Amino acid sequence: MKTTNSYLTDHLKDKAVIFNPSEGEIFAIGNSSVTLKVTGDITNGQLGVYEIALGPGTVGAQLHYHRYTSETFIVTKGTLTIQLADRITEAKEGAVVYIPAFTPHGFSNTSDDEVKVMLVFNPGQGREGFFKGMHEILSSATPDPDDFLKLYNKYDSFPADPSLLLPEVSQ
Repeated sequence: MKTTNSYLTDHLKDKAVIFNPSEGEIFAIGNSSVTLKVTGDITNGQLGVYEIALGPGTVGAQLHYHRYTSETFIVTKGTLTIQLADRITEAKEGAVVYIPAFTPHGFSNTSDDEVKVMLVFNPGQGREGFFKGMHEILSSATPDPDDFLKLYNKYDSFPADPSLLLPEVSQ
């Protein structure tokens, strides 16, 4: 008589999560915002997807790199200015920019219109903690650059020039 080995059986479950436009936890900073979409809690730290809205003239991040994560920008509205090591490029609506680990990069909105980007981190490594910490630090009357550097480093971000670490926030 043949016995059933439970390790040979797939156990299917619907664990899909859908975020409609404007859904997710939102953190406003100046004239910009971060909306948490797919977080580490959902993906067991494997992936993070966040919607970034940058107001006109806003620097999202100064030149930095990651050691363990890759970052993908999907421009959904406007034109995102991306600095890649020693060159600057314009990523127009519909563009996809993949940035592997150890690639210096920064991004900003140099236009007069809002820019929206879906930002994907792989692995996610709980990146939403970075955005929550950034919101707290930058909402302070006098943001502490040392705290911001600690936050950066905790979430696998390393500035190319620590003296230029704090992003420029338009009011």
